[in-house]
Amino acid sequence: MTTVMVVDDSKTVRSYHGHILKEFGLDVIEAENGMEALERSLDADIELYLVDVNMPIMDGYSFISELRKQPKYKVTPVIMITTQAHEADKIEAYKVGANLFETKPIKPDELKSYLQILLKV
Repeated sequence: MTTVMVVDDSKTVRSYHGHILKEFGLDVIEAENGMEALERSLDADIELYLVDVNMPIMDGYSFISELRKQPKYKVTPVIMITTQAHEADKIEAYKVGANLFETKPIKPDELKSYLQILLKV
């Protein structure tokens, strides 16, 4: 089964994204911050990440930077979904290795389109 990790400090956002992902029959793993996501990634085979920017302990930019250092996740798709809507935030996301950048709340149809493209579901 295809596994997606939702990394966001908001339980509501994790639940919202998880619901959409589960409609596609995807397995969902949640993490509250980048550090927890890195730890949980060690014992899993994640095929896509949905990542917030602002989180405690380790933010989304730092998480993606660290994730990309791991050979296993060097090219795994990452969609950054955040309230940060400035051009500088988008540029930073792409610099650290995000594949896509969207602002919250992402529309379910948009997320589903990205899943079809990135995961071929």
